[in-house]
Amino acid sequence: MMAKINPGQFVRQVRQEVSKVTWPSRRETAVSTLMVFVMVMLASIFFLIVDEIFALGIKFILGLGG
Repeated sequence: MMAKINPGQFVRQVRQEVSKVTWPSRRETAVSTLMVFVMVMLASIFFLIVDEIFALGIKFILGLGG
């Protein structure tokens, strides 16, 4: 069973924990965001190519390639 805590004590504990967090700088955030966009683009291109290869293979196997 959890201990009962009053709202004031809860807020103090939350502030204490938040003060321990190491927040990223603006530059670190920008670099990380850019890296995410680049990786999403690379993954999109990869899956587009794989999808096209599978589509060609299935068309070939089923004789639908014209």
